[in-house]
Amino acid sequence: MAKLIEITGKALSGEWGTDDIDGTGIPVLRTTNFTNDGIVSYENVVSRTIAKKNIEEKYLKTGDIIIEKSGGSDKQPVGRVVFYDGPEHMYLFNNFTGLLRVKDREKWDPKYIFYSLFFNYIKGGTKAYENKTTGLHNLKTDDYVSKYEVKEIDIERQRAKCKRLDMLYEIIRLQRSQIIKFDELIKSRFVEMFGDPSVNPKEWDLFPLLELGNCKNGMNFNKDETGVELKYLGVGDFQDKAFINVVEDLDLISLNEMPKSEYLLRDGDIVFVRSNGSKELVGRCLVIYPGDIPTTYSGFCIRWRKKTDLIMPIYLVYTLKCESIRQKMVGRGANIQNLNQQILGQLNIPVPPLWLQQNFATFVQEIDKSKSTVQKRLNKLQTLQKSLMQQYFG
Repeated sequence: MAKLIEITGKALSGEWGTDDIDGTGIPVLRTTNFTNDGIVSYENVVSRTIAKKNIEEKYLKTGDIIIEKSGGSDKQPVGRVVFYDGPEHMYLFNNFTGLLRVKDREKWDPKYIFYSLFFNYIKGGTKAYENKTTGLHNLKTDDYVSKYEVKEIDIERQRAKCKRLDMLYEIIRLQRSQIIKFDELIKSRFVEMFGDPSVNPKEWDLFPLLELGNCKNGMNFNKDETGVELKYLGVGDFQDKAFINVVEDLDLISLNEMPKSEYLLRDGDIVFVRSNGSKELVGRCLVIYPGDIPTTYSGFCIRWRKKTDLIMPIYLVYTLKCESIRQKMVGRGANIQNLNQQILGQLNIPVPPLWLQQNFATFVQEIDKSKSTVQKRLNKLQTLQKSLMQQYFG
């Protein structure tokens, strides 16, 4: 085993500077540019005015490893790493991150060091080095770098292992891309069939959302490992998808008592995030397919349940996902606003003929079958990826 501190030295601190007023600043990567796959996202890169001199060594070079020093949450520990393979002498990194740069590339492959750190993070190895202050999770970076050890093997074996992992990641990326294309296909089909619901180009009858169904706020429950077992939908379960299969997608938990029937979800219910999230998260919604398993939902959510056969949940949830409608729910001012029943009650929903809604629902279900097949393949590939990293670095 070799000490990371001997391979890279101490992590260099990032720069933040001041606001870029005239547009001549330097692009700076932040933790918002980190992905959970260890890849840099170049969307929403900010530029900053950096007046500090002698920052030449801090410009990112191909093979650099950027480590998250501050951020994370209770569900996502601090300490993520990304591998930089972009252009040299173009980007800096901010003060919530640090730079690890391999000193001897004839002995150590930077990608091998990255994969070692990446695997250590996903197995929870950074948690022991966290400090929590005022809600932030900070990594004791110097302590971590000085104590972390890397398996020492010859450079050719390092490159061979990285090549296998890179190939596997590329296959995973392609599978994810296919899932995204399925989602885009559904959105395109929705627009083709119904147009923009806020404009209502087909001039269908409009109904307030709360005339079409009833809403109920969730409630918080106390966990009890010896209590009643049931499925539980929380804010963390809301991804960018239209529906959730309770049997396959939700965890089984134990509560101190069975919730009242009014807090149990039924087939076809729609659940919204109403608070405790970013502006991106508030207003997201899902159609529920719970089967016969008792399922409840968080107090940070709102449940909508239809009371008329005029509307189908699949049509409604894609209507509510349209950006023009979402803006009416969460786009009011700079502050993050909690969603509530008053806001929902002001939404007017165009209601097309039921047969047209049914055609769309059938289309979505067919696409979802294909998407589910790809997702299962993706899950197996991700399991293989973790197994390989365990074999190489565990």
